[in-house]
Amino acid sequence: MRKDKINRVVVKIGTSCLTHQNQKLNYTAIEHYLRQLVDLKNSGKEVLLVTSGAVGAGMGELKINLPCKMAEKQGMAAIGQGLLISLYNKILRQFGELGGQVLLSSSDINEKKKYNNIFNTLEVLIKNDIIPIINENDTVATDEIKFGDNDTLSAQVSSLIKADLLILLTDVEGLYNRAPSLKVEEDLKLINKVEKITSDIEKKAGCSESIVGTGGMKTKLQAAKIVNAAGITMVIGSAYKKNIISKIINMLEEEKEYKIGTTFLPDDNHQQSGTSNK
Repeated sequence: MRKDKINRVVVKIGTSCLTHQNQKLNYTAIEHYLRQLVDLKNSGKEVLLVTSGAVGAGMGELKINLPCKMAEKQGMAAIGQGLLISLYNKILRQFGELGGQVLLSSSDINEKKKYNNIFNTLEVLIKNDIIPIINENDTVATDEIKFGDNDTLSAQVSSLIKADLLILLTDVEGLYNRAPSLKVEEDLKLINKVEKITSDIEKKAGCSESIVGTGGMKTKLQAAKIVNAAGITMVIGSAYKKNIISKIINMLEEEKEYKIGTTFLPDDNHQQSGTSNK
């Protein structure tokens, strides 16, 4: 992949990076992310945001613990989705930008007619200078039609929209040689580049330790498989690093040494960027 051809970028931000420990929305962090997206857009890139946090935001607003039943989670999402898009657009308008909310379920991606409609909707938003803000439609999703996590959603969207790059911003630096929570003698080391997801790489993925997040490193590896098969590069990076998005873009476009997060590169025999829905 030629690093100087990055034009369309999908950025996914996890729940734990959008909220405080009490699940209230983290306004400072969210403004920092959106400022980076606007800067990226101003540089000439096309930007799409996949956001988590709807259930967590709803929990924080009502000051309740993690709901157990599906209906309770859907209720929290109904509250949280409104809070999220309202806050996103309040901040974006300060920068002269506007976001358009797109709520999806996995059945939308898997049905050709809906798949084409989603593609057309996203293209219209981008062409009209609007930043698509995408989330799973948790208010109506059931176990049978859920993506299961927004890592998978962001990978599916990246393939659908024929992105050049997917960035997953999370609460860890990237993929390590072992789960950070394990107390073993082996030194903890960040893996900066993955050219092929082998069984050994998969063994290194630990489980999610987030209270409100549904993903983990395993789901991020699955996302990497999806986008790499479509010829798309994926980078996992720490959301808490200042200007992390622009640093990742600069790292790839300037062909510097891979030293930020973990970059997953598609192999030379990948399919053409984007996937067809059959």
